[in-house]
Amino acid sequence: MFDFGLNNFRMRQFNKELIMSLIWRDKMVTKSHIARATELSIPAVSNILEELLTEGLICHSEKNLSKRGLGSGSYLIPESHPMTLCLNVTPTTLESQLVDHQLCAVGEITCEAITVPTPGVLLEEMAQRYIRYQKKFPDKKIRLAIAIHGQVDPEAGVSQYMPQAPWKTSIEVKYILEERLKCPVIVDNDCIMLALAEKWQGNNERKDFCVINVDYGIGSSFIINNTIYRGSLHGSGQIGHTIVDPDGKACSCGRYGCLETIASLSAIKKQVRISLKLNPDLSPEDIEQLDTALLMSLWNQQEPVILKLVEDGANAIGLSLYNFLNVLNINQIWLYGTSCQFGKQWLEMITRHVTGNPFDPADTIKKNATRIEFGQLTRQQQIMGIAWLYVEESLAAFRAC
Repeated sequence: MFDFGLNNFRMRQFNKELIMSLIWRDKMVTKSHIARATELSIPAVSNILEELLTEGLICHSEKNLSKRGLGSGSYLIPESHPMTLCLNVTPTTLESQLVDHQLCAVGEITCEAITVPTPGVLLEEMAQRYIRYQKKFPDKKIRLAIAIHGQVDPEAGVSQYMPQAPWKTSIEVKYILEERLKCPVIVDNDCIMLALAEKWQGNNERKDFCVINVDYGIGSSFIINNTIYRGSLHGSGQIGHTIVDPDGKACSCGRYGCLETIASLSAIKKQVRISLKLNPDLSPEDIEQLDTALLMSLWNQQEPVILKLVEDGANAIGLSLYNFLNVLNINQIWLYGTSCQFGKQWLEMITRHVTGNPFDPADTIKKNATRIEFGQLTRQQQIMGIAWLYVEESLAAFRAC
């Protein structure tokens, strides 16, 4: 609902946002394509395109995308727009992907292990990635888009809490890097990155969906009416801290029995290590070296202890999603994260708690039925999702006028 009337100017801004969204998504469009997609008349589209050209937001190409008729060329984002370096940051890994002015991938994704005992070292690692790419493209403007694991204040660009880090203090990521690198910096949570990746690059027919990342911890992000839902304190999506066992294990958030303490990859590994200590054939060194690859190997061998722990975690996720679906009625959920390597069996353990939802009408048409699925985007596409924050910001500017 709008808080104000839609006069002619605001309607024009709304239509400009609509057309810019289409150009960003499809990369290159014609007037006829825009008219069909937006249901605007060709003259209306022509007038808006002229305004966008004057404002420098788009450029015109003589390339004709249609094989019929003479055509009037096509429209796209100008090459003068900056490139974006996308970073996905945890205290142990740093993934990077450069994208061009149209948010198309430039080169391959890189993933590097890092050791960062202090916030200063982490900031230096990020700065060095930027410097490396800027040297490679000295004639291009490059901006930074950073996805950070943990709790983030996107308005201030502050990493408030990073669960795996050896520090507990917040980090002024945006301010420090902008001062150091003299380039725009935008910062948000890694689940927002996944949600934007799905919104702009996925095949989503629905305007409402949820992305859940099941990895070291468990986080989520909601797209409601095609818009990221954050909450006034930017605290939405903390599904990993819903309490599933009030008398359960202590969580890093200070409470007991959170979903993360049962179903996250780190919680399962911890319980596996405890169980393996009862095996006299294994040394303490062998037990401490348990990593994801070994855990998945034991899972594939159907080791009873592993099966039990993974199933308990999947059941907890399934019950949490059942409650979540009843509250928000968002019926498209995409699962991402390392835990997805547990595969179809793990997914079925989760979805069996949802399929019997009495509030899903029996005659629901297929496209509206509840769907919980593995995300289909590549890791490269996932990392590129954080760059779309700049697009979201530019589109929001049309509404601010």
